[in-house]
Amino acid sequence: MKPSVSISIVVVACIFLYGTYLDSAPHFVDASEPSALLRLEAKALLETGWWGSVTGNTSTRPCTWYGITCNNVGSVTRIAIGGRLYALPDKLKLNFSSLPNLVHLDLYSNNLQGSIPLEIGTLSKLTYLDLSYNNLTGELPLSLANLTQLVSFDISHNQIIGPIPSTLVHLTDLESLLLGSNRIHGSIPPEIGNMENLTYLSLWNNSLSGPIPSTLGHLTNLEYLFLSNNRINGSIPLEIGNMENLTYLSLENNSLSGPIPPTLGHLTNLKYLFLSNNRFDGSIPPEIGNMENLRYLSLENNDLSGPIPPTLGHLTNLEYLFLSNNRIDGSILPEIGNMENLVYLYLENNSLSGPIPSTLGHLTNLEYLSLSNNRIDGSIPPKIGKMENLRNLSLENNSLSGSIPGEMGNLKKLTHLTLESNNLIGSIPTRLTSCSTLKHLLLSSNSLSGSIPYHIQDLYLLTTINLSHNLFSGKIPLELGGLASLVVLDLSYNNLSGNVPISFTSVTHINLSYNSLVGQIPDSYQNHTSDTLIGNKDLCGDFVGFSPCPPHSPPSLSLSLTNNKSVIPKVKIIAPISIFLGSLVLRGFCFFLFKHVVNKTQSISTERKNGNLFSIWNYDGNIAYEDIIQATEDFDIKYCIGTGGYGSVYKAELPSGKVVALKKLHRLEAENPAFDKSFKNEIKVLTEIRHKNIIKLYGFCLHKRCMFLAYEYKERGSLFCVLNDDIEAVELDWRKRVNIIKGTAHALSYMHHECIPAIVHRDISSNNILLNNKLEAFLSDFGTAKLLDSDSSNQTLVAGTYGYIAPELAYTMKVTEKCDVYSFGVVALEILMGRHPTELLTSISSSSSQSVMLHEILDQRLPPPNHLVAQDIFLVATIAFACVHIKPKSRPIMKCVSQEFISQKKPIAKPLHAFSLWQLKNQEIYMAGSGDDTQL
Repeated sequence: MKPSVSISIVVVACIFLYGTYLDSAPHFVDASEPSALLRLEAKALLETGWWGSVTGNTSTRPCTWYGITCNNVGSVTRIAIGGRLYALPDKLKLNFSSLPNLVHLDLYSNNLQGSIPLEIGTLSKLTYLDLSYNNLTGELPLSLANLTQLVSFDISHNQIIGPIPSTLVHLTDLESLLLGSNRIHGSIPPEIGNMENLTYLSLWNNSLSGPIPSTLGHLTNLEYLFLSNNRINGSIPLEIGNMENLTYLSLENNSLSGPIPPTLGHLTNLKYLFLSNNRFDGSIPPEIGNMENLRYLSLENNDLSGPIPPTLGHLTNLEYLFLSNNRIDGSILPEIGNMENLVYLYLENNSLSGPIPSTLGHLTNLEYLSLSNNRIDGSIPPKIGKMENLRNLSLENNSLSGSIPGEMGNLKKLTHLTLESNNLIGSIPTRLTSCSTLKHLLLSSNSLSGSIPYHIQDLYLLTTINLSHNLFSGKIPLELGGLASLVVLDLSYNNLSGNVPISFTSVTHINLSYNSLVGQIPDSYQNHTSDTLIGNKDLCGDFVGFSPCPPHSPPSLSLSLTNNKSVIPKVKIIAPISIFLGSLVLRGFCFFLFKHVVNKTQSISTERKNGNLFSIWNYDGNIAYEDIIQATEDFDIKYCIGTGGYGSVYKAELPSGKVVALKKLHRLEAENPAFDKSFKNEIKVLTEIRHKNIIKLYGFCLHKRCMFLAYEYKERGSLFCVLNDDIEAVELDWRKRVNIIKGTAHALSYMHHECIPAIVHRDISSNNILLNNKLEAFLSDFGTAKLLDSDSSNQTLVAGTYGYIAPELAYTMKVTEKCDVYSFGVVALEILMGRHPTELLTSISSSSSQSVMLHEILDQRLPPPNHLVAQDIFLVATIAFACVHIKPKSRPIMKCVSQEFISQKKPIAKPLHAFSLWQLKNQEIYMAGSGDDTQL
């Protein structure tokens, strides 16, 4: 016998004897005196100090405490206090040997620290153990092998190290084993194949290495297998095809290599297959076509080659097909047209050739099609116009020829059209202007000719136009300047003639270089660099790199001014003096009103602002009133970026380079007392609070001729606009969406619980959450905010945005923090769904919600979330449903919502599609109640 085997036998024997010894511990108590045993249990529970922190209960009868369940004789059988101890970090110091009848132990998300005590092996009757989402360290104790009746074991989301102990194989009754998101290393023990009752095995996000043991094929009851985000190498064992009950298989983000085994085709119940980001080579096995229940297939970022097998056309339930970033060759098979449920089809960055099959027109549910960076040739089939749900079409960097088919005008939902770097000829079809949702039109590097059609102005949502490197001629249509949303315009390297239109000066990024433009460059083009106009030899003007215009050359677009020479000098003298005097008067009024408002609201004094007259504008220095007027050309319409009932919002870049947003009342609105009160209220609130997720107020002016507030500028605009832009909504992935919800929760918690008096926003909506260029959330628009007065009734008129207002305001008129909580819940659901949850809010209370699954309401424009993000989405959804409870007292407070996001939540043991909305709504029992600080 080998020494290592002998040592293993001795270790197991010691564990067994140790467990037997500990199991005999209750024998020190007279069995005829059950009260003595109960006193030991109570003593063990009291010594933890946990229940005092949760309930304040000093009773010595544990059966009455929160989360404790006892049997008929009063002995503790169940402890379920997961997520309740986040305010009391401590070690796992429960005296397990005093709880011989415990069958259920749930301590998830309690910020517990230290290692798992060896004494846990005394809980011989335990069937359920959840220690997930804590800060537990050390290795898994060998005494866990004594828990032979264990059915569910979850230690995920901790800091557990060391290998997976082979002694876990003694837990043959185990159905669910979750060890994911730790620091476990070593290989997967082959003995794990003996745990034949397993239905759920999660080892993802660790540091596991070595091959996948072939013994996993013995787990024929397994339904969910998560091995992603490790360092697993070698090939997929053929035996994995024996697990015919698998519905979810995730092996992505590893170092697996070799061919994909054809035995995967035996997994006919599989719905989700993730093999991306590995080193698989060879061809896609035709047997994958046998997985007729497959909904999600991801093979991207590997080294696969060969053609796409025709059998993939059998996957008629497939919704997501990702084959990008491989070396797949051959043609796009007509059989792909049979996958009529496809929503995402990504084949980019391969070596595909041949034409685009017209059968793609059968994919009427397809929303995202990317064939870019291949060798596809032929013309664009007109039947592509039948894909009526298509939102994003990317065909760039191929060898497509012919003209752009007019049938593309049928794509009424198209937002992003990319046909760059092909061999397309002809003109831009007029029917394309029927795509009224189009925001990105990218046709550069082709051989398109003719004039640029003026009817592009009908595409009023366009933000990007790139027609560069083509053969367009004629004048640039002035109508393009009417596209209020246009940010990028590139018409370079064409044969365009005529003058430089002055109407384009508001476009942020413009390139008209290398054309045949003539005449004077408008003075307003000084905002752009010279390279945007180079290559136009007949242009002139006061512009770097260009010759001055001859005296007789009039500007391309000039105003009709009088030639009276006696008037001009007077204007040159009088105008600056008038502007200067007017500026002084207006600055005086602003300063007077500033002092009046600040003193009235007890805000920060001017001395605290270094004593500078206008240092309120900028905490790092001065922003002069004149800078605001000059930067916006006296609030010219071209700087307007939004309009609402209160007035307009302008974007201004100051001489210092700082960009600010200016919220300005129109003159008629400035004379309205309601608007005036709203503006002053917003100043009062924002000068008293500071939070990283609340918009920063730089300054204000309240003169009746010029009322405006100056804020920090947020590049991406409102959350509402991003969610309603199909391209930007996809960029707003699940992780970013969860972070937006968390940031909003933290801001509201600060307002409700850290400000004195508490501040209720009263208008939480997706329109009032702004996003920066990192898509981080900032709460804005405090015009209707209210300071809660503990000595008053806090009754007021209903304020807010329809669809977000708490229902109780319709009959109580009383403002409380719970009004914001309801609105927050609506916004959280809107972020998950990608649209306002109007119908959901009316149906959730009905029994029909029992059949609606969580994954069905999620924004279908995004791919399904991976297992890690799914945990957060489950938590967000659960909290959101609690927040929109019809009864205010049953909603959680924002402090507890915020802390819940910080402390995290227990991981779900099943994928999102296994949960109904009815189940989520019933989850709110864990976070609803009287509304005090012990909620959640």
